[in-house]
Amino acid sequence: MSEFDEYIVHGEPGQKEKADAWQTAIGLQDVDGLKVSTYLLDTARQRIDDDIYRRNVE
Repeated sequence: MSEFDEYIVHGEPGQKEKADAWQTAIGLQDVDGLKVSTYLLDTARQRIDDDIYRRNVE
């Protein structure tokens, strides 16, 4: 189970797409042996919920 399954299963279409993209990015970090920070997960959730915008994440 991923951090974003709730969005993927029950989210609105835009949320599902964003959650899937974040899940993929985090999975790639895991493949590279990188530990996912709490900050990254919090930022991803805020972005999925449109609480912050792309320019704030970059």
